[in-house]
Amino acid sequence: MAKKDKIVYVCSNCGQESTKWIGKCPSCGNWNTFKEFRVSNDTGMAAAKNAATSVRRHLDTNRNVAQNIHDIVAEHEQRYDLHDTELNRVLGGGLVKGSVVLLGGEPGIGKSTLTLQTILNIPELKVLYVSGEESAFQIKMRANRIPHPAEAQVSILCETSLEAIFEQISEINPELIVIDSIQTIETEEVESSAGSITQVRECAASLLRFAKTSGIPIILIGHINKEGTLAGPKILEHIVDTVIQFEGDQHHIYRILRSTKNRFGNTSELGVYEMRQTGLRQIVNPSELLLTHEHDGLSGVAISSAVEGVRSFLVETQALVSSAAYGTPQRSATGFDQRRLNMLLAVLEKRVGFKLMQKDVFLNIAGGLRVTDLAMDLSVIAAILSSNVDAPIESGWCMAGEVGLSGEVRAISRIEQRISEAEKLGFTDIIIPKYNFQGLSHNKYSINIHPVRKVEEALRALFG
Repeated sequence: MAKKDKIVYVCSNCGQESTKWIGKCPSCGNWNTFKEFRVSNDTGMAAAKNAATSVRRHLDTNRNVAQNIHDIVAEHEQRYDLHDTELNRVLGGGLVKGSVVLLGGEPGIGKSTLTLQTILNIPELKVLYVSGEESAFQIKMRANRIPHPAEAQVSILCETSLEAIFEQISEINPELIVIDSIQTIETEEVESSAGSITQVRECAASLLRFAKTSGIPIILIGHINKEGTLAGPKILEHIVDTVIQFEGDQHHIYRILRSTKNRFGNTSELGVYEMRQTGLRQIVNPSELLLTHEHDGLSGVAISSAVEGVRSFLVETQALVSSAAYGTPQRSATGFDQRRLNMLLAVLEKRVGFKLMQKDVFLNIAGGLRVTDLAMDLSVIAAILSSNVDAPIESGWCMAGEVGLSGEVRAISRIEQRISEAEKLGFTDIIIPKYNFQGLSHNKYSINIHPVRKVEEALRALFG
């Protein structure tokens, strides 16, 4: 007699399973994330074993044995050059053989365009592009808009079955595989619909096993849910080697590529693109992109020398301070940490003496950029004060410095790189922390360097 299907509850954030509904997940601690799933009798552990067995039929696996750590030869990992300076930088120098990269972003941001543009410009590699969302005709139409060499070796497969994909891989023998998207792929060994937690987890694990045993790198494209995180179980981000976020506003032409996890490189690297009709154009010098508008005579604008990863660039900070129209003052930040903005406003009120309690404060980082560099603090405070007193900052001035709770300007990293970038773009004066000035050979710079120890000194240098 066949057994009835059973009901299980799975956490949508981390994939934790339970036989009953739980308000708070014991694994990740999130509330109201358990969803009900109907599982057939042969799923669960048996289905997972069957899925693993099915995948092994398509792979030529070798038995792994334990090795002494002194017997393991540590060599530099082999990488593929993607012929994209920005993407290579974010990945840590290229695509590592046998790695799995997860590319996430909001709908319509350009994930598929970036991936297709990249593989079309690697003629030396045979690539298999698997699409579970678009037809071959749609992909061809997009490829026609992107300039690429005629000798590109890209095969298009419109398929959602994992088993059929592995069969095509064994026939084509590609050197790079792209899955667009992982939420559309399903395996026959799991009795649930495509995009469910179980399907995403099992398909991603099977693709990871294939990449590691065959040495073929795989790029997975992932969806973003309404909370702004990658859809599917949290274990998906743990399985892959690299997680890349493609950010930006659909109403702006600029896109930011940053890695949130990278086992083969730095996670603070940043790539900047410009969206065009013919695809994405790399922005080699972000400073020119972010400083395109003249702001002479305009209050509430300050220029900061920021560093993301190994790149330094100048970014424009815009602030607007006005009287609270509805009694309760508003605090809004775009491209900057909201909590840090509140902290800097408290420092201005307590340490500098500017009363902003009954003022609305709006902060914006120009160009749609989201900056995490703490050296932005000084420019944020300068822009807020400039807007509050309606006094513009003189053109040619920029600054960099972290602000502490006692109002001191703390030391920052890579000060020489920041000064050189400001000098290259024609700035005449820069404000830096006094501690960084001590060991600095300032005679080699033509730009005027103003070391400060407290916020009051920086504001005095700017406004007199």
